Amino acid sequence: MKLKRFGTALLFPPLLLLLFLTPVATTLLVGAMLFLGTDSVIAYASYVLAAYTLTAWCFRIPSLVRRVGAFQRENRFAIRWRSDERLRIKLSLYASLLGNAVYAAFQLWLGFYHKTFWFASLGVYYVCLAMMRFFLLAHTRRYAPREKMQTELVRYRACGWSFLVMNLALSVIVFFMVYWRRSFSHHMITAIAMAAYTFFSFTMAIIGIVTYRKYNSPVYAASKAIGLAAASVSMLTLTSTMLTTFRDGRMDAKARTLMLGGVGVAVVLFVVVTALFMIIRATKELKRDQDENPHGH
Repeated sequence: MKLKRFGTALLFPPLLLLLFLTPVATTLLVGAMLFLGTDSVIAYASYVLAAYTLTAWCFRIPSLVRRVGAFQRENRFAIRWRSDERLRIKLSLYASLLGNAVYAAFQLWLGFYHKTFWFASLGVYYVCLAMMRFFLLAHTRRYAPREKMQTELVRYRACGWSFLVMNLALSVIVFFMVYWRRSFSHHMITAIAMAAYTFFSFTMAIIGIVTYRKYNSPVYAASKAIGLAAASVSMLTLTSTMLTTFRDGRMDAKARTLMLGGVGVAVVLFVVVTALFMIIRATKELKRDQDENPHGH
């Protein structure tokens, strides 16, 4: 019985203890890998602690799922969250705007720190994306989805035109970046943070497109297109960072330039196709609505 009790306590430690161990184990593991190497005593201890913490969290998952389910069924805020689609989407748009603004500030800071036009211009690009999101939010604050379809289509098309104009500037930036072979080496932590943001952005953009497609709202579709464009440009920045920060000598400067140029062309073409799709779709929808309602009734 004592052995069983000990095993249960070991595999199911208090939640507060798990919450404490998670950042400790993560910090020790990252610190050991970056500064102490993989053969030190602290490194081995961090591996054991990280493995134990992860195992304990895995055993906790079923009970956590049950608690979350009970919370969703009983909490009045959770009930409202599930039933109010407009609230969910508005909060999603606000969160996207905040994340966009923070990453824009980060790129502007990199431009100031490195005194380079590349990061500063990317910061301005993300600021423009944030302004587009705010332009869409101005509509969602006043109207429900599909309440003013013509206005939504006009804003949707305006975002498409904005993409085209911004993409011209982005094309010039990519050209000069490849032509001058400009790249910057960051600290490994910074590079990992940029990678995490990029893949998180891509994941959330794809989930958003699939999730909010059912609402058939041009404003929401435009917001998700902005998210996907932002993630694509982040991939270009990440490619440049990774090629420089983690280079091991097996890829020469010409190969790195070709890879960066290929990613840059792919991003530019993707944004152009997205912009043209938005403009053509909105124009067709507006023309069809005008043909069906020539007098606006």
